[in-house]
Amino acid sequence: MTRIAFLGLGVMGAPMAGHLLRAGHEVTVYNRTAAKAEAWVAAYGGGRAAATPRAAAKGAECVMACVGNDDDLRAVCLGDDGAFAGMREGGLFIDHTTVSAQVTRELEAAARARGAGFVDAPVSGGQAGAENGALSIMCGGTQADYERAEPLMAPYARICRRLGESGSGQLAKMMNQIAIAGLVQGLSEALRFGEKAGLDGRAVVEVIAQGAAGSWQMENRHATMLDGEFNHGFAVDWMRKDLGICLATADEIGAPLPVTALVDQFYKDVQAMDGGRWDTSSLIERLRKLS
Repeated sequence: MTRIAFLGLGVMGAPMAGHLLRAGHEVTVYNRTAAKAEAWVAAYGGGRAAATPRAAAKGAECVMACVGNDDDLRAVCLGDDGAFAGMREGGLFIDHTTVSAQVTRELEAAARARGAGFVDAPVSGGQAGAENGALSIMCGGTQADYERAEPLMAPYARICRRLGESGSGQLAKMMNQIAIAGLVQGLSEALRFGEKAGLDGRAVVEVIAQGAAGSWQMENRHATMLDGEFNHGFAVDWMRKDLGICLATADEIGAPLPVTALVDQFYKDVQAMDGGRWDTSSLIERLRKLS
């Protein structure tokens, strides 16, 4: 059993913290909306809620975070009520938030100044992956910190790998989002093409999914895309936040991302259709509006 503080109880964080509790760890949770933390304790029948990140981190061997963006992460880490102020020397901070590599390195340095370790560990797999304990976790940090972190993340990991020093996990997550953006746009175009051509999209996918065109998105999202159902997880607003990080980092390192930049603008169009909370497969709806 490890004493763990978990900061952020959104659609990803709440089930992840639940897996830790069920694995036998002693879990203290914090959420910006305190009622969510109390509701989590009631729903999972254990753990406890803390009023501040500092209070949650006090006495914990490991602090984990899964919040919204760079500013949210800074807010729960820094300041008098931040987690770093409550962490003990020798503690470990694991960040599951998708943020910039810059803020990761900034906070890693701040943690080390307090004698704590830091691992950036963004996840992929969406809400279903979090609920089913089947997330892909991309990690950055020292080998020693990663070896401490890996067994703690095991209750909700399908695969977990260290990919380099601090910030490497975030850079790998950017690669993940870049790949998804182009893939979902391609799938949307294919399905809309089939609709316009008068084909049965489900029947076609049954065939082409077994060949080179097959993908997780095709297998798991084609039917709901055809039905116009877009309430299946990762929201367009969040994807645009992530793609903004990808594009800014690409400018810094000189990596061209022409397709990613284009798809980011397509997601902007979806937002203008009041689709900011639709999931990322809603790109097909933009095509339907155009034709």
